[in-house]
Parts: sequence; C-alpha cells; structure tokens
Amino acid sequence: MSRAISRKTFLAGAAAATGAAVLAPYVARAAKRYVMKFGIDLASDHPTTVHVAAAAASVKKATDGAVQIGVFPNSELGDDTHMLSDLRAGAIEMMGIGDNILATLVPSAAIDNVGFAFKDGTTAWTALDGAVGDIVRADIAKTGLMPMHAIWDEGFREITTSTRPIVTPADLKGFKIRVPPSPISLSLFNGLGAAPETLNVAELYTALQTHVVDGQENPLGNIETQKFYQVQKYCSMTNHMWVGYWMLVSGSFWSRLPANYRKIVADAFDAQAPLQRTANNQLNASLQAKLTQQGMSFNTPEIAPFRAKLVASGFYKEWQGKFGATLWSALEKYTGALA
Repeated sequence: MSRAISRKTFLAGAAAATGAAVLAPYVARAAKRYVMKFGIDLASDHPTTVHVAAAAASVKKATDGAVQIGVFPNSELGDDTHMLSDLRAGAIEMMGIGDNILATLVPSAAIDNVGFAFKDGTTAWTALDGAVGDIVRADIAKTGLMPMHAIWDEGFREITTSTRPIVTPADLKGFKIRVPPSPISLSLFNGLGAAPETLNVAELYTALQTHVVDGQENPLGNIETQKFYQVQKYCSMTNHMWVGYWMLVSGSFWSRLPANYRKIVADAFDAQAPLQRTANNQLNASLQAKLTQQGMSFNTPEIAPFRAKLVASGFYKEWQGKFGATLWSALEKYTGALA
C-alpha cells in the first residue's frame, strides 16, 4: 500500500511541478510592473496637474495596476530644464512641458508661441491637433522622445507688474520682466523694447518678491496657483502669446513598454486633453474677478500698437526665417498672414 501511495504521490507531485513550470512564464509576465515618474512644474491644484492625475488613474485601472504613474507637481523633480534632461536620459519616464521651453530642444515647438498669432484657444488647438502639430510631433520624435498626440492648454499669457500697468509698448521700454528660458519669449520682449531675463518658474516668486525682476508674464491660472498676486499689483490682459503643454514620454522607456500598454497610456492622456482644455479655459475666465479680490488691478490694452512694434522690430520676419516656409505656411493657414 505504501508503495502505491508513494507512486501516486510522486505522480501528483510531478504533474504539479510540470504545471508550475508551464505556467511560470505567464505568472512572471502577469506580475511585470511598469512604474513611471511624471514631473510637471505646475501646482497640484492646477487643471493640468489634476487631469494628469486623472489620466494616471485611468491607466492604472485599465492595466489592472501593471502600469502605475506617480505624479510629481510643482517642480518636485526639478525645474523644466532639469526634468527635460532627465527625461532624455531615462531618469524619469514622463513629463508635461510648455512648448516655449521644449523649444530649447525642439525649435519648431515654439511655432504656436508666435506673438499675437491666435485669436482664441480653439484656433490654437485645431492647428496643433492638425497640420502644425504633425510637423512638431515628428520633430519631437527625432530627439528620442515620444509625444502624446493631443497638446494640452496652458492658455494665453498676460503681463503682471509691481510698478505700473502696461498700456502701450512704451511702458515696456527697459522693463525688467521675467520670461521662461525660451528663445522666442526673449525675442518677443526684446522686440517690444523690454529687458527680459530668463528664470524657471520655481525661482520666480522669490525673484518678484526681491525685485530681481519687476514683472512676469503667465496665464491667469498660473498667476493664481503660483500666488504671484501676492507680489504683483497690476495685470495687463495682453494675450500676447498662447502656450500649450506637451505630454512627453522617455523614448527608451516607451520602447520597453508593451504595445498594448503604450496604447492605453496614449489613449488615456489624449482623452484627458479636451477635458483639460475646457477646465483651463474655465479657470482663466473666472480668475479676473478672484484676482481683483486678491488685490490685483486689471487693464486691457489696445493690441494693434504691440503688433506694429513687433513688425517694426523684425520679429515676424526673423521667426518666419527660423521656422522655415513649410511650418510657417502651415501656421498661417490657421492664423492668416502674420509677417
């Protein structure tokens, strides 16, 4: 009896071992986890960060936790320049970055930053979702980064100051204004006669507080969430530049991610893009009243003299030459003639 039991036990054990060996690759594959660090310079309550978190939650759910995206807002992983470097090196897996700063690596990304180009956000989204964006996305991919298809909305930038409202271009003559580390931002304010200085947003509040610079330019959403109203008195609604946010993935990480997970990530972020655009527009539209209550004084300048100043300075001709005929022509299909 003991021999029969032993043989039966042996056979059962052998079968179990064989089954385990057969199943092992599938178990290992099912247990594979992909953890992504997502860095962004915006505050945790900014609509962009909120919708990044929503995309991350969607990815986690759709992959049963196999792909997890940790969101690090407010420059926790470093300023934009450092995060972009880390992204290219594979030290972080994903980030959201303004196209004006991305342009230091991908010059064509600044095409939608051309001064006073877009009449509204919808025109900008249409251009970037379409022919203009096709060119930019291809250029981003050449750097080894993977862009999500849909650009997110940062909005139109306005000028704030601690000294006086900006009513005409003459008010900007020699004015110390912070701009992001973006060639086209420097060029625009040089063309308007100001004295622009580049700083990352993580340094900006202190620079305004200590009068290293006397003004800055950002969408109202950033002005409120970064609490610039505490150190700035005047806000001039110039709408001088539209800025979008690209969602980028490290190319080396993207190539390691299984194709089905890549689609889930891309679909999740592109699905959030129109929701973020709406939320950001609603925030910007609501903030003038709130910022007024917080002590800011608003004015709306006549834009024609500012555009005329840029034309006279050669700003449009310069950037038409830098972007090239193909990209500039694509832009003007949406904006009309600029130069």
